[in-house]
Amino acid sequence: MTTLVQDATFALEKAITRRVGESRYRLWFEKHTRFHRCKDTLVVGVPNRHFQEWLEKTFHADVTAAATEVYGESLSVRFAIEPNLFQTARREQEQVKAAPVVVKPEETPKSDSQRRVRRWAKLSEFVVGPCNRVAHAAALSVVEAPAESANPLVFHGPVGTGKTHLLEGIYSGLRRSHPDWRVMYLTSEEFTNRFLAAMRQDRLGGFRKQFRDLDVLLIDDLHFLATKKATQVEFLHTFDALVADGRQLVLSSDCHPRLTEDFTPELMDRMLGGAMWGLTPPDAETRFNLLVAKSRLIDGIPIGPEALRFIATQLRGNVRELEGALQSVRHFSRVTGRTIDVALVREALADLLRHAVRVVKIPDVDNAVCVVLRLEPGELQTKNRSWAVSHPRMVAMYLSRKHTASSYSDIGEHFGGRNHSTVVAAEKKVRQWIEKNEELSLGQRRVRVRELVERVERELSR
Repeated sequence: MTTLVQDATFALEKAITRRVGESRYRLWFEKHTRFHRCKDTLVVGVPNRHFQEWLEKTFHADVTAAATEVYGESLSVRFAIEPNLFQTARREQEQVKAAPVVVKPEETPKSDSQRRVRRWAKLSEFVVGPCNRVAHAAALSVVEAPAESANPLVFHGPVGTGKTHLLEGIYSGLRRSHPDWRVMYLTSEEFTNRFLAAMRQDRLGGFRKQFRDLDVLLIDDLHFLATKKATQVEFLHTFDALVADGRQLVLSSDCHPRLTEDFTPELMDRMLGGAMWGLTPPDAETRFNLLVAKSRLIDGIPIGPEALRFIATQLRGNVRELEGALQSVRHFSRVTGRTIDVALVREALADLLRHAVRVVKIPDVDNAVCVVLRLEPGELQTKNRSWAVSHPRMVAMYLSRKHTASSYSDIGEHFGGRNHSTVVAAEKKVRQWIEKNEELSLGQRRVRVRELVERVERELSR
């Protein structure tokens, strides 16, 4: 290779790295590709068909732009299997096969989940309240009769509302009741990493068999797949294979699928076809019961009911925030040598309590609605009367009345200079939508108003 060609190849590698990121370049290009220019074509040598298809689909535009930058002219880009790379990859695979590491389908995720399951040992330990009662009952039904009534079963809700606890409770329950079953619990990020590793190693067949031979598959944090189209397609095939064969599938996501634009229509359709239950942040009584349960699990200084009740009424956070508050109170008591009472709790959690009190203003509501529905900032203040904007504007007016001390006139003025009667009518209409559990049509999506309001309120509480 001449110095000129070496320089061009080095520049091309750098240009591609800038576009795809260093980690993705190392994962997909470094040691796996070779670049050759043939007249008006840049040939990218790859080790196998899976690399060829993946790079063509995912990075074609980036490589084309990088080639134009480096060579100063427009080149066509072609991905082709190169014999030398193919042989190198094959030798590496043979070396792996020569000293195999046998891993049962559930072993890797079990090692992670079992460590957590020992903390969330049983569904019976789950603190039940109005915010999660139905979801908990659905989880119990899966342990008692897998794939008979709720398949797939989908839990959705914000962080810290108990979704992971339910999935791990189902996992541990099934491991006890059906010890011979192949049950796997993992996050969608772990599923993605396994899928990508199988593609790189040309072992997709083994990957698919591993997952499609399961009796029960539990996937946590499915929203991680939202922008990963190729992984969604692979997961969809796994989804269909399991459900069609009467195997149980349990999923969790941080919001209702209708509020996630980046799921493929096919995957969203499958999820909506199952049993779907939402979990919401705990109310004051459930927070108190959670604190009582958690205080028993944490060894150390006891905390009386008065102090726990104070924490429950003053903090409106999720389970993890409540656990953190308990740890802070116990630590403060230990280092000061004082008994835990309401006065000590006030002192120990002074900063947390100060930030827990938040004054919501109209712009906060406006911004929260735009974030949830992915509208451009300021869109709700325009004269746009299309349903995709006017309906979210009405919801924002309703929530401004609910969460701020602003007058109808002030709310109307913020949302495009509208009058008092327009805000009154919007508030009334949204209440009717909520009471009747109606859906709104927002462009390509249909969203249940109750779910939209809950999601915006969660965004406001951040």
